[in-house]
Amino acid sequence: MKRCTDTELGPAAVIKQTIPELAALLSRHSLYYLLQVSGERSFSIDYKHNCFLKDGKPFQYISGSIHYSRIPRYYWRDRLVKMYMTGLNAIQVYVPWNFHEAVQGVHNFTGDRDLEHFLDLANQTGLLVILRPGPYICAEWEMGGLPAWLLQKPNIILRSADTDYAQAVSNWLAVLLPKMKPWLYINGGNIISVQVENEYGSYYACDYNYMRHLRTLFRFFLGEDTVLFTTDGNTDKEMTCGTLEGLYATVDFGTDTNVTEAFSRQRRFEPRGPLVNSEFYTGWLDHWGDQHAVVDAQKVSRVLGEMLTMGANVNMYMFEGGTNFGYWNGKVHLVTSYDYDAPLSEAGDPTEKLLAIRDVIKDIPSGPMPPATPKFAYGFVTLRKVGNVSSLLNTLSPLGPVKSQHPLTFEEMKQYYGYMLYRTTLPRDLSEPTPLISPLNGVHDRAYVSVNGVFRGLLERDTALVMNITGQQGDTVDILVENMGRVNFGSKINDYKGLLSNLILGKDVLTDWKIYPLDIDGAIAARWPHSDSRKYFPTPQKEPLPGPAIYMGTLQPNGLAWDTFLKLYEWTKGQVWINGVNLGRYWPARGPQQTLYIPGPLLSTSLPNNITVLELEGAPAHLRVLFMDRPQLSVPVWRNIISQKLFKSPCIIIRRCD
Repeated sequence: MKRCTDTELGPAAVIKQTIPELAALLSRHSLYYLLQVSGERSFSIDYKHNCFLKDGKPFQYISGSIHYSRIPRYYWRDRLVKMYMTGLNAIQVYVPWNFHEAVQGVHNFTGDRDLEHFLDLANQTGLLVILRPGPYICAEWEMGGLPAWLLQKPNIILRSADTDYAQAVSNWLAVLLPKMKPWLYINGGNIISVQVENEYGSYYACDYNYMRHLRTLFRFFLGEDTVLFTTDGNTDKEMTCGTLEGLYATVDFGTDTNVTEAFSRQRRFEPRGPLVNSEFYTGWLDHWGDQHAVVDAQKVSRVLGEMLTMGANVNMYMFEGGTNFGYWNGKVHLVTSYDYDAPLSEAGDPTEKLLAIRDVIKDIPSGPMPPATPKFAYGFVTLRKVGNVSSLLNTLSPLGPVKSQHPLTFEEMKQYYGYMLYRTTLPRDLSEPTPLISPLNGVHDRAYVSVNGVFRGLLERDTALVMNITGQQGDTVDILVENMGRVNFGSKINDYKGLLSNLILGKDVLTDWKIYPLDIDGAIAARWPHSDSRKYFPTPQKEPLPGPAIYMGTLQPNGLAWDTFLKLYEWTKGQVWINGVNLGRYWPARGPQQTLYIPGPLLSTSLPNNITVLELEGAPAHLRVLFMDRPQLSVPVWRNIISQKLFKSPCIIIRRCD
């Protein structure tokens, strides 16, 4: 985007400011003055002719959703070019608040969080932008994009006019929206429209005062000429609670919906103006324990063609899904891959669905579609055990424990993501198996229970609320609690984590806790355990003991840094880091996802690549992991048979494809 340098801004004191200082000054004085680029640029709604107007001419957008937060910065341009070469003229972008303000008052817009760089790349590519800044976004993202620190206010009512929530939203939008204003199309950028909130009609609160508050903020920061809109599901209730005067109402629906009926519902709320499907579902999301979701490519292309023929504006959700790296998956049960069966795969590769969509669009740029990124099967790596989590607390919890009579939540401990360890002692001898109970379903989300370092089993939210243990009075009880991602949709998004209530052991309430917040990510980012690898040579065991433990290994460089996929056959459940980067969760035993995507830029071509695994339940005897050249998002029987043979074979086969 071309930046102007005019200085006719009034008082000399203003003219002397640097650009960041000037932006801050203008914000403080509520003078959202922006330089007008040469030529007339406009984007508006033509209610008379039922269309958008871009620079005074009728305009129809064909857009695709892409989440910069789920794609490494290195690959942003590649994905955007592929979308443009498919024939899209726009993209739709969510802004996850918690991705940029994980700690209250600390804002991060650098590296993989550099939203303005992403917008600039889209602009250079020739793609307009439909911005969805929330503050709530859903997106199958942790807590729907809302930061977990909001839950430090125990009675806060999210997505409402609640004072605490509304103030936090105002503070956030006062940071974000001024950054976005120069990128509006009318100001020389590429943002043509901005969504207010997200599918608000599906939320129980139905708080019009909240929506009015948002409308006021968006108008104040972005100006009166910006096209603001809402998106809601295809029902009367959702459209009623999600729409507001002054915000253009759009709908979303997929391939199994009658297009005419859906747009008829939009017409009841917007009698005039363009037809818009803001989320046309090209695929669907995957849950642990379910089959991999697939939506037929021919259905997608047929319904897309029908909408485009009607003159409707369509955004395909998703066009590339990407990956829930780290702890960013929402909904507790969402898998790490956000492949979504989208036209571009999780690794950004064109699919048959993309080609079918391209055939429907027809009006596509000349030139070749960029190829798939190269993949490589680096083969097997054998790991070795570093130690049980409970024996590594000096490293993983350097500040030590917090003592409390009763359990504290993650939010109370300001440990918003990942893991915490709760430690107490047995209050009496338990010679017979005695039930350990979470009577109020208070384990959020999984608890791994050990007595004197011996793994005894687990408690799981909504599923396993009782287990038996034995032991002697004074034995150490360690309960490692995993936060599996906060609910991102519906009435339960105020999803507190940890031990939310007391645990009952027989007739006793367990008390006198030592609570260890675990900074596993921080330790691994500092190159642990590989930097201290000489310390970790435990006595080899024929069968690794069950329970939470850290494992480490090294993938030796071979001159390539190509995308690859990590398979953890016979490993149970846990988390993986490559060179300090958290790839996300694995759970092959429950599936369907069997591999983790590793972007090539994370790998070194010349230095050893450090692999760290947190296995929560039990590692296999072979301690092998396999780097493959293709993903496995489902569990075909034939591939399982091959996997068994591969992992039991002493040889390593590496295939190189040029």
